[in-house]
Amino acid sequence: MDFNGSGGGNELHNNQFYPSEESKPLLGEMSAQQLPPPEGNNNHKAGPCSKRSLLHCSSGMRYKLLQEGDIQVCVVKHPRTFLSKLLTSKFLRRWEPHHLTLTDSSLMSATKKIYKYRKVLNNPSRWDVVLKEIRALVDMALTSPLQDESIHQAPLHIISTLLAENTNLSAQDHENIIVAIAPLLENNHPPPDLCEFFCKHCRERPRSMVVIEVFTPVVQRILKHNMDFGKCPRLRLFTQEYILALNELNAGMEVVKKFIHSMHGPTGQCPHPRVLPNLVAVCLAAIYSCYEEFINSRDNSPSLKEIRNGCQQQSERKPPMPLRLLRPEPPTPPQTTTLSPPPALPLSPPPSIVNSSEILVELERNNNTTNTLRKAPAEGDSEPNLIDCLLVSPALNALSIQLPAHADRVLGCFALILKMLSDYDDWRPALASLLQPIPFPKEALAHAKFTKELKYVIQRFAEDPRQEVHSCLLSVRSGKDGWFQLYSPGGVACDDDGELFASMVHILMGSCYKTKKFLLSLAENKLGPCMLLALRGNQTMVEILCLMLEYNIIENKDTQLQIISTLESTQVGLRMYEQLCDRQRELKELQRKGGPTRLTLPSKSTDADLARLLSSGSFGNLENLSLAFTNVTSACAEQLIKLPSLKQLNLWSTQFGDAGLRLLSEHLACLQVLNLCETPVTDAGLLSLSSMKSLCSLNMNSTKLTADTYEDLKAKLPNLKEVDVRYTEAW
Repeated sequence: MDFNGSGGGNELHNNQFYPSEESKPLLGEMSAQQLPPPEGNNNHKAGPCSKRSLLHCSSGMRYKLLQEGDIQVCVVKHPRTFLSKLLTSKFLRRWEPHHLTLTDSSLMSATKKIYKYRKVLNNPSRWDVVLKEIRALVDMALTSPLQDESIHQAPLHIISTLLAENTNLSAQDHENIIVAIAPLLENNHPPPDLCEFFCKHCRERPRSMVVIEVFTPVVQRILKHNMDFGKCPRLRLFTQEYILALNELNAGMEVVKKFIHSMHGPTGQCPHPRVLPNLVAVCLAAIYSCYEEFINSRDNSPSLKEIRNGCQQQSERKPPMPLRLLRPEPPTPPQTTTLSPPPALPLSPPPSIVNSSEILVELERNNNTTNTLRKAPAEGDSEPNLIDCLLVSPALNALSIQLPAHADRVLGCFALILKMLSDYDDWRPALASLLQPIPFPKEALAHAKFTKELKYVIQRFAEDPRQEVHSCLLSVRSGKDGWFQLYSPGGVACDDDGELFASMVHILMGSCYKTKKFLLSLAENKLGPCMLLALRGNQTMVEILCLMLEYNIIENKDTQLQIISTLESTQVGLRMYEQLCDRQRELKELQRKGGPTRLTLPSKSTDADLARLLSSGSFGNLENLSLAFTNVTSACAEQLIKLPSLKQLNLWSTQFGDAGLRLLSEHLACLQVLNLCETPVTDAGLLSLSSMKSLCSLNMNSTKLTADTYEDLKAKLPNLKEVDVRYTEAW
């Protein structure tokens, strides 16, 4: 038998059939007793039965073959757990009556008409009749009591097939069909073919009222509930075309802003966690599409080596691309005298990685002479770092990219959306995480308009005091440039005199990046911009230069004298340099040999008490310091790192945290015993202890230590003999 007509598109094993009072014999199980004939249904006729069938039935009871009957159908999913069985039990009340008829080759339902609609719509004759059938099909799907996705998806697939096979419909027919199926789209995603049809309508008729009235709730549902655009890319494309259609309306940018605000909601916290990732995915794909033709045709475009050297080869056998690289005339640099710092001693990067500071190249003046400031990697044909291949000296020629008009509008629209997303405080941490590492192609990073638009987003990150936001400005690992390098002086995206760079450094230094490692990277790569901004009175850069002197970051004596001259050239610099000199004298006095070897602060002592005590005399011999049960915090690390002979430190039951541990790990390399019992330290700070190779005893009792961090510390601390991890996850 063919059971295709009995379930309305559902598999038979997914349905459970329960007989009505008039059709019990139809579904009765084999039993030892003859079931009584159905009452009130005298139209049932017995079918023919062969002698062979009678022989097989001789041992049991015989049944009449029914040709038609009533049945009630309920779709019940196979539950995997007892809880899901309880949750789906409410659907047991959702019955749908069917009147079944047995034919020679199939079992047909006279009540379920979806196959009738499919047959009619697959052979359209008059479109007014087709539209009427579509409305009836939608009504049937909406009024069915069955709780199954296929009840609503089957009509959408039928209509998708109809539209795919009839591409010559008028615009009015398009709108009539869209309006007819709109009720089905309220709780269902459109199938891929239907998304193509919607995209075409958005492109051809962006000002149609259907876009606002019908597509808006559909797109809102997609953004709120879609989990992965990778599995359904046409949903993303439809969302992208819908937003572009909004942008084509009168005051299009304002309409787009209202739509984004409606997706966030009126409160300070968006109630739908999937909205932001989906919007960012749409923006990234749309921005990539602006440069896609150029990216996919790199055989016709300058190679990465040619982009790095600023030249473009002409190709006679291929037509010019709509997206092309241009070389504008270089501006004449003004004749001004600036403070040029002597070169610092850079660390040698791995052979396969090129730091952004090394790519300072001049555009080719002619075919024979090229003035190279610094050499590129040895393998000239290998692909350089993402930003390195675009960096050129700011004083020399620069490359720019020209987009076609349509791509330029697309870029402006979705760059605006990224700027709007960065304005919401609750979305900013997740947005910063989604934009790290840099997800844009290098052609976009070389485009001045794009980097200028994105600068607003980076500024919002640099102004946010939350560490999870501004920490995303840095690269995810060494050798890979991040937004900090991209918008620093000398970076391809830097279009100011270092104001954004100073803002980024200020927020990073204000949190937990006042470290030797961060200062060393600035000294190696950005010492010139730091000195120039300090010369102009920027207080953050003055503080940076003072810290470089205080932590002995700069070893070259001439460079140290030049930094001192820079500091003394401004009032704020002179004042901070004098304070540095005072601290150095106090430090010299503090570290002078003498004083106690053991010191214990009274309970309830504070950071100020510790600073006052250490400033009262010499503590050059201090080896054992106990701050147990005091009120000191991570701020006291500034005082602790001044003790050169310290070998044992007890911080039991204090408020000493991760920031203090990072500072200790950089300056107290000789520390042997450390007690962190009942302190608020976490894995983020404990991991920094791996650089303290002299540690022999470490107490992490009652901290937030995890098992992975504990294993990592054991592997990196060879001298560690005594460890206390009780009442932690690693215990």
